[in-house]
Amino acid sequence: MLATERRMKILEFIQEDGSARVRTLSDMFSVTEPTIRQDLEKLEAEGHIVREHGGAYLKTMSQQVSTLTLQHTDHLEEKRKIAVKALEFIQDEESIILDSGSTITELAVLVKQKRTLTILTNALNIALLVGSNPGFELMVTGGEFKPPTLSLTGVKAAAFFESAFVDKLFLATGGIANTLDLTYPSFNDITVKKAMIHSARETFLLVDSSKFGKTSIASLGTLSQINYLITDEGIPDTFRQRITDLGVNVIIA
Repeated sequence: MLATERRMKILEFIQEDGSARVRTLSDMFSVTEPTIRQDLEKLEAEGHIVREHGGAYLKTMSQQVSTLTLQHTDHLEEKRKIAVKALEFIQDEESIILDSGSTITELAVLVKQKRTLTILTNALNIALLVGSNPGFELMVTGGEFKPPTLSLTGVKAAAFFESAFVDKLFLATGGIANTLDLTYPSFNDITVKKAMIHSARETFLLVDSSKFGKTSIASLGTLSQINYLITDEGIPDTFRQRITDLGVNVIIA
């Protein structure tokens, strides 16, 4: 892996988890700790992170938490269209899981239109969005807090979903690789998302077209685990056909 690509992956990891230790990054990318320190120096000089003893943290982390702002807010028009389409698949009286992430957050804004739902989530911003509806039964996981995604992760979050069974899961992803793997910038959420998928009768993946062909460091496995993929009209034709061939229903918003 070239140094520029490695630094990009390191930044993605910190943007996902909020912080990282030098030793963790050294093991993850199979390079020496001095090499990682040089990478962090470069990222700090570019204004992305702040270095501290033994690691670094995201420069905007404090502001994001205090304002309940997500790290990834690009392609909002496409994400809102996807959310509108996803809402069509939610019926009153159903039980659903809302994953963390900007596209799912757009869906949570719309879900408030429903009268009665049981909602499970690991996203604190989503809990605050839907929690004021008196017709909703809301359950939030425990776990470790991830500031950039305003979400909870780890063993406790995964255990919460392992003991649940719901009608539908609305899932997010960091990218869909050319191999059709669901990829994420961090390993921390993989067990949580696996537990989400296992607990849902149907899984809907909400992903804007910018995520196709994007590969991050952690893989959840292939798209064959999901039932429906909701995306925008920018999805590449080559991806659409291959995903359909897996038996996944592709829905264009």
